[in-house]
Amino acid sequence: MVAAVRTLPHTGHQFYQVSSPGTPTLPIRNIRELPEATAALTDIKLWAIDRQGFQTIMMRTGLIKHSQYTDFLRSVPSFQSLPEDILSKLADVLEETHYSDSDYIIRQGASGDTFFIISEGQVKVSQQNPANDEQLTVKSLSKGDWFGEQALKGEDVRTASVTAVGDVTCLVIDRESFKQLIEGLDGVNNKQYDSNEVNAKLQAETDFFSSVSLSDFNIICTLGMGGFSRVELVQLKNDASRSFALKVLKKRHILDTSQQGHILSERRIMMEAHSPFIIRLYRTFRDSKYLYMLLEACLGGELWTLLRDRGSFDDGITRFYTGCVIEALAFLHSRGIIYRDLKPENIILDHRGYAKLVDFGFAKKVGLGKKTWTFCGTPEYVAPEIILNKGHDSSADCWSLGILVFELLSGSPPFSGSDPMKTYNIILRGIDMIEFPKKITKSAANLIKRLCRDNPSERLGNQKNGVKDIQKHKWFEGFNWDGLRQGTIGSPFTPTVNGPLDNSNFDFFPEDVDDPPPDEESGWDLEF
Repeated sequence: MVAAVRTLPHTGHQFYQVSSPGTPTLPIRNIRELPEATAALTDIKLWAIDRQGFQTIMMRTGLIKHSQYTDFLRSVPSFQSLPEDILSKLADVLEETHYSDSDYIIRQGASGDTFFIISEGQVKVSQQNPANDEQLTVKSLSKGDWFGEQALKGEDVRTASVTAVGDVTCLVIDRESFKQLIEGLDGVNNKQYDSNEVNAKLQAETDFFSSVSLSDFNIICTLGMGGFSRVELVQLKNDASRSFALKVLKKRHILDTSQQGHILSERRIMMEAHSPFIIRLYRTFRDSKYLYMLLEACLGGELWTLLRDRGSFDDGITRFYTGCVIEALAFLHSRGIIYRDLKPENIILDHRGYAKLVDFGFAKKVGLGKKTWTFCGTPEYVAPEIILNKGHDSSADCWSLGILVFELLSGSPPFSGSDPMKTYNIILRGIDMIEFPKKITKSAANLIKRLCRDNPSERLGNQKNGVKDIQKHKWFEGFNWDGLRQGTIGSPFTPTVNGPLDNSNFDFFPEDVDDPPPDEESGWDLEF
C-alpha cells in the first residue's frame, strides 16, 4: 500500500493518500481514528451498534420510505404517466407535515400552492353552504388519498376546506418544487455523441483494437503507480506515431482484497463511455498474473498539478475546465451512471489542454431515478446525503461540482477539517456557513451555492432541465458550449507535449523491480 502527500496551495493542509487494490486513490484520513480512552466512573450498561449495522438499518429504512412515497405518487392519476426517474425525484422532495385533531389543513377561499398526500390518519373535506354559511361534509379521505392537486396547476383559491380527524400526517409538495421537476422536461441533449460520423469512428476503432495484442506494444516508461498496479506509456511497434496508456493490475491482489466487482464495474462503464471528455478505454487483456487496460494517452498531466503550481485559477480558466467536467457528467448521468470521485486529481489534460475524467473505480451504474447507499468518495467532496446514509444518486455529483468550482477558484475546498469526521461535521453545517474568499465573484458564488444545496432535489443540475440549468447560469453567460463540444475553442493552458512519447508532464517513477505476483486463474476475470 503506497501513500502520496498532496499539499493544498497557500494552506499547508496535507492530504495523505493511499492506493488500494481495485479502487481509486483514497485519503488516508478515511481510516477511522481511535477515540481517546474512556473509563466508566460507575457501573453502567451501554447499547452499541457498529457502523455496518447502522448503515444497513439506514439503507433499509430509506429504501422502504422511498418506495412507499413512490407508490403514493404512482396512485395519483395525473402522475401515472411520469417516467420512473421523475417519480423518484418527486418522492425525494415530499415533506412530512403533521396535524392534530380538528386542525385546518386547507381553508376554503384561501390561496394556496401545495399538494397533499395522506400517509397516516384521516381528514374531512367540507364546503360552505352559500345560503347559511354552514359547513357541509363532502367526503372523508384516508391513507393514500390526496387533495389540493389543482394548486400545482396554478389555481390558487381553495374550493373546499380540509380538516384533520385525529392525528394526521401528510406528504406535501409545493408548486415551485413541482414545477422545477416537472415542467419543460428536456432531458440531456447528447446528440453530439450519437451522430453517424461518431458511430462510424467508434466502429473503426473497435475493428482496429480487436486485432491487436499485448505483443504489439513496446513499454516506454511509467506514468503512474499504486500499491498493486502501474500505468505504462506504451507505443505501437508498427506505428511510432501512436502511444497509449496501459494500466497493469495484479490479479492476485485484486482477489485477496475482494475488489473483483469494482474492477469489472470499472471496465463495463469505461467501455461504453464514448465521450470526448472522458478518457477512453479501448480494450482489455488478461493473462495468468495481470489484467491490462489499454487507455487513451493524455500527456498534458493532471489538472491538480496545474492548480498546485498556479495556486488558483481565474474565472475564465475555471469556466473552461468546469465546462469540460459538466459535459462528461452530462454524458454519464444521461446513462444512469454516477461518478462519485470528482476532484482535480481525477481530471487529466490532453495535448490540447482539454480536460477529461479519469479513474472510474467509484463510478456506478444505478439507472435513472435509482439510488445507492455505498459510502465512498474523498471527504472534502462528499455530499451530505452520503454522510447521513440517506441514499444518493447523480445529484451527489452536482454537489461535488460545486466543491470543484470553489477549489479551482480559491486553491482549496470549502469544507476541510483536521480529520474526516470534522470535515463531515463542517459539510453538514451547509455551504451558507462558509465564508467565500473575495476572489470568488458573486455570480460564481451563486452557482456554487445552488450546486451545493443540502436538499438534492433543489440542486442545480438535478431539476427539470438537468445539466442545461447549469449551462444557462449567468456565470456561464457567453460561454461557447458548441465550440467546447466540437473542440474548436482554445484552451486556457496548452501543455508542452513534444510528441507521443513525451512524459515530461508526469512525475518520474523507477522501473518495476518487484518479483512477479503468483498466478491467479480462478476465472472471475473472464470478461477481460
